[in-house]
Amino acid sequence: MTSPPTPAYDVLNRVFGYLDFRGQQREIIEHVVDGGDALVLMPTGGGKSLCYQIPALVRPGTGVVISPLIALMQDQVDALRTLGVRAGFLNSAQDYDERRLVEAEFVNGELDLLYVAPEGLGVAATQRLLDRGKISLFAIDEAHCVSQWGHDFRPDYLGLSMLHERWPDVPRIALTATATSATREEIATRLRLDDARHFTASFDRPNIQYRIVPKNEPRKQLLDLLRTEHPGDSGIIYCLSRASVEKVAEFLNQNGITALPYHAGLDNRVRAANQSRFLREDGLVMVATIAFGMGIDKPDVRFVAHLDLPKSVEGYYQETGRAGRDGQPSTAWLAYGLQDVVQQRKMIESSDGDVNFRRNASKHLDAMLALCETVSCRRSELLAYFGQDQSGDNCGNCDTCLAPPESWDATVAAQKLLSTVLRLQRERGQKFGAGQSIDILVGKQTDKIKQFRHDQLSVFGIGTELRETEWRGVVRKLLAAGHLAVEGEYGTLVLTESSAEVLRGQAKVAMRREVAPVKTRAPKQRSAAAAAPTADLSPAATSVFERLRAWRGATAKEQGMPAYVIFHDATLRAIAALNPTTLSELGTVSGVGQSKLAKFGQQVLDTLHGDGAAADAAPPPSPAARIASRFGDDPPPSPSPSPAAAPAATAASRTATTHPTAASRAAATQRTVAPAVGSSSARPAPAGAGSRFGGAPPAHADEAYPFDFSEEPPDDFDYDFDPPPPDDN
Repeated sequence: MTSPPTPAYDVLNRVFGYLDFRGQQREIIEHVVDGGDALVLMPTGGGKSLCYQIPALVRPGTGVVISPLIALMQDQVDALRTLGVRAGFLNSAQDYDERRLVEAEFVNGELDLLYVAPEGLGVAATQRLLDRGKISLFAIDEAHCVSQWGHDFRPDYLGLSMLHERWPDVPRIALTATATSATREEIATRLRLDDARHFTASFDRPNIQYRIVPKNEPRKQLLDLLRTEHPGDSGIIYCLSRASVEKVAEFLNQNGITALPYHAGLDNRVRAANQSRFLREDGLVMVATIAFGMGIDKPDVRFVAHLDLPKSVEGYYQETGRAGRDGQPSTAWLAYGLQDVVQQRKMIESSDGDVNFRRNASKHLDAMLALCETVSCRRSELLAYFGQDQSGDNCGNCDTCLAPPESWDATVAAQKLLSTVLRLQRERGQKFGAGQSIDILVGKQTDKIKQFRHDQLSVFGIGTELRETEWRGVVRKLLAAGHLAVEGEYGTLVLTESSAEVLRGQAKVAMRREVAPVKTRAPKQRSAAAAAPTADLSPAATSVFERLRAWRGATAKEQGMPAYVIFHDATLRAIAALNPTTLSELGTVSGVGQSKLAKFGQQVLDTLHGDGAAADAAPPPSPAARIASRFGDDPPPSPSPSPAAAPAATAASRTATTHPTAASRAAATQRTVAPAVGSSSARPAPAGAGSRFGGAPPAHADEAYPFDFSEEPPDDFDYDFDPPPPDDN
């Protein structure tokens, strides 16, 4: 006899609408449900949030989620409520009455999930409040923020070690999308998760194409990318400074691309409005500093572009990971030049940090430069940084694999450049930046060359075999490899300890010879990625799909929520292909859960077939019936309860008023059918009961989970700054 499903599986199926877990989710969830602590590394879009949401719904009490995402908490809670999950949040943006209401709901056991900011959890009043309720678990989202050497360090996270001290019997799960082995150990130590089980998923995002191009008028390069490969697509563009953000956004708008700025210097209301538009509207481009992006779960971000060099591979991975959450082809594009290296080195050397800080910052930058300069597969280099091996040497979806660059021996060129820096210092007692050294090598007679009589140096004109742009590449490579350094306000070049090894020929310098930029898509009205949702549909179904998208957009605008919270493109595509005529038939579609069937089902049928379309009165099919219907089989009979089912039945018998579980809500579902939204017979479901379950799960949970909330700093947290503007090269 088939074993009954576990309570965790019931929640997965009925609340979130999926038939099966993916990867390590089942193991993680069962471990936490049983009361164990966990440290989870899972890439963006991998379903991290389910790893704490499901245990919070299965265990008695309220799951408390510590999240730095104050600006997104309302959207997170609204999205969960759309699924029927009783969620609330506490943060500094609420007024007194709102806060008192949420506090009362928590104390009365009327919440399944409560989101709080780390700084709020450090307040004594919040701790006393939590003492008054029953806590099912603590979920520490964006756990990498506790790492003092990480790219998103948040001091308030250091205080979260007190969770174990004050509530020793409550399980804790810490989650992050990116962390090296050293960062993982630091997270475990600082959060007192020494005995926690570690779960690490693959870091590979195979649908993202990684491309790094030499800077050559980067704004024009960016415009060409957007016009030829991503017309009409949503995307994010990262810049190092606020001033650059404003200028790039203005440049794009002037060239017919709707772009919004986002940085910590903007008024809070402007930032919130721009973020809301980006989440809710199609085809917008957000130009931002790294203050933007954490927690942005918009599934159809088709590209992430960097116009300035990220400070670390962790930051680069996290930011590029915001593209393609829906699994569709997406682009991670970076323009990289000599000035990026000079500027980053200057910022490290001039920082207020101590020696250890500068050493760690340099280590992070060195790894990022190695990724930029590699002649091998960029994906392999990226995965290796996180300690993961890639099967095979060619990923087939990065620029170096699609158009392999040539490697050439640049040792002699490097020796000429280093000799120039050496002679300027020894013979003239002078230090100059890269531009003057290159002018000397190519024999350019400039006013500055004549002023300092540099045309009399023995190295003057010995480098005419390379163009200026190629010499800049040599300087960039030497800086990246640590054979050159920059110092002072003006970024003058100086030799390092390893310079002598190159000058004596003891160290070789290999460089990549750039090839024509990779372009994977021809110009068209819509990008290939944007067209992908309809690629497998007939012309008639494609027309239906577009009609459904229009309905979804209007409904989302009316209800003030992002469109993807209603249905993902994958669900709309499946509806268009099936073209259902009844609610029960619609309920067999992947992603149409019971709550959404009740809220939006009749509207979908009306969109498909016009107002007044027939809607049957049969309850949505069971998971087994859904599976059978997909394969043309009769659904199997429901098995009788067995003694082995007793533990699961006991776990599922929690009352609906405090924390209804899958089994209790399933019984309610079988007794009554949720009427269509707007129906005269519609009546509210019991709190937390029928409306929060059901739906047709996908055949496998590899389809993008709708809610993987992570990553965006609070309104008053400022990561960015205004360094001297870089030049275009």
